[in-house]
Amino acid sequence: MQNETADSIPQGITVLIVDDEPRLRDIVKMNLELEKYRTVEAGSGYEALEKLRDELPDIIILDVMMPEMDGYTALRHIREISTAPVIMLSVRDDERDRIHGLNLGADDYISKPFSAPELISRIKAVLRRTYLPAPKRRTNVTIDANLSIDFDRRKAIVRGKTVALRPTESRLLYHLVNNAGKLMSHETLLMKVWGREYREEDHYLRLYIKYLREKLEADPASPKYILTEHGMGYTFAEFEHAPTE
Repeated sequence: MQNETADSIPQGITVLIVDDEPRLRDIVKMNLELEKYRTVEAGSGYEALEKLRDELPDIIILDVMMPEMDGYTALRHIREISTAPVIMLSVRDDERDRIHGLNLGADDYISKPFSAPELISRIKAVLRRTYLPAPKRRTNVTIDANLSIDFDRRKAIVRGKTVALRPTESRLLYHLVNNAGKLMSHETLLMKVWGREYREEDHYLRLYIKYLREKLEADPASPKYILTEHGMGYTFAEFEHAPTE
C-alpha cells in the first residue's frame, strides 16, 4: 500500500482475485483496474495461498465453487496467516451458505451473477470498514467493573482479560455504546456500520451481534449489555460511568 487518502482508505490497494474461471477473472480484473486497483490473479485455492504469501494483498475476492480446494477450505487457510478482508463469490444464494462463509472469517458474500458496480461498491464498503478509524467522540469507555472498551486500539477488557475486536465488531459496538439506552434499528445499524448497500442484510447484523456477545457477555444467551428489541433492533444497556478521552 502507498499513501492514504483524506478518508484514511489507503491508495495503491492490491486485490487478489481467486476464481477457476479465466473469463470471470479477466472481467473482474478489467473493472478493478479501471478503478485504479492493482490486481493479482489465482486460478485455485492452492495458487491463492502462494500469491497471498508473495503479494500480500489488501483484499481478496474468493470464489466458493472451485475444484481440489473449495473457497471455504481456502478461507480457513487464509485466516491462519492473514487478516486481509475477504469477499466470497458463489452461485449459491442460500443464507446458510452466507453465514457459513462469514463464520469462517469472510467479510462479505456476493451471489453470482453480479454486476461490476455492485462488486466495486462492496469492495469500497469493506475497505471503509477495515481502514476507517472509529470516530473520536468516545475512544475509551468504561462500562462497569467488568467491561471497558478502547476503540482506538480495537480491544476490550472483559473481566480482566484483553479481547481483540475485529474492525466491523468495533464499529458496530461503537455505534451501540455511543447510543446507550436508545433503540438502534436493524436498518440504521446496517447503514452506519456496513453501508447503504447492506440495509436489508439482517443476517450480517445478527451474526456480528452474536460475535460481540460471545466476546463481551458472561452469558451470551442471557445478555446484560447488548439487548435485543425483537423485530426492531438492538439497545446497549445504559451505564453510569463517563468515558475518558
